[in-house]
Amino acid sequence: MRGYLLRRAIGAVIVLFALSLVVYALFYVAPGDPARLACGPRCNPEQIRQVREQLALGDPVYVQYWHFLQGLVAGHDYSTGTGVLHCDAPCFGLSYQNDQQVTDLIAQRLPVTASLALGAMVLWLLLGVGSGLLSALRRGGATERVLTWLTLAGTATPVFIIGLLLLMLFCAYLGWLPFPSYVALTEDPEQWAWNLLLPWTALALIESAKYARLTRSSMLETLAEDHIRTFRAYGVAERSIVGKHALRGALPPVIALTALDLGSMFGNAVLTETLFGLPGLGQLLVHATRTIDLPVVVGVVLVTGAAVVVANIVADMLYAVADRRVVLS
Repeated sequence: MRGYLLRRAIGAVIVLFALSLVVYALFYVAPGDPARLACGPRCNPEQIRQVREQLALGDPVYVQYWHFLQGLVAGHDYSTGTGVLHCDAPCFGLSYQNDQQVTDLIAQRLPVTASLALGAMVLWLLLGVGSGLLSALRRGGATERVLTWLTLAGTATPVFIIGLLLLMLFCAYLGWLPFPSYVALTEDPEQWAWNLLLPWTALALIESAKYARLTRSSMLETLAEDHIRTFRAYGVAERSIVGKHALRGALPPVIALTALDLGSMFGNAVLTETLFGLPGLGQLLVHATRTIDLPVVVGVVLVTGAAVVVANIVADMLYAVADRRVVLS
């Protein structure tokens, strides 16, 4: 296990290094002048030149990238309009817009995206696994056909359509829920949950369709295995067969997919956060892309990329725990 984790950790570092290199290369190909954007529309050429010097945009690309790598490992000193600011490692640099450390910006937004992803995960597992299990047990009946139609509808409908329908129904028409406005969990847990209920539901309805299909196919495959027929031949109760044996055999792929989806959710929540006005990493990335704020873009991309890489490792480990036939090597 230690050798496996060491190899995966080395591979993760290589992937993140390549990811940061690609983002840097794309940034310098993109149109626009970061110094002009950071200075503002009313700046004259001299002021833009000063800003370019402060941001070290005049250095060659490889020098700027080397400073970025230094900041990740040992921190770095950055020149600002008010003096020299030291950024402790790991440091993604300073925002071009306000000289604020990118790590602080990410730390402020990360709880919002984490709350959205974790809450949606609980809902999509309850809906997806429950409906998939019911569909497999009611195979060939009206229940299975209805659930299949709902699954197809959920897969085909974009999240912003479902989100808009939920907002119009529960906030504008019925008035049962407030329009989402993020409240920190530490400030008011009840308001935190109420304000995130609609974003959770919008994401869960999309994702649960995938889990319903996966659970149904896994359950049907497991119920057709020889040991399940043997249990039935010996007169074991159907509830015990499904709960103790069939469901356990059908869960490993669901567990692995959950870990992968949770990791990718940190980078795929842009539409949901924008639609519901949640100040998460998705909104931060969209704003940084519009203003060509390179340190923020690279920082968010690396954080979300690290979440996906870690999720892949966790998925492999959970699959091995759930299925003893799998050996990590």
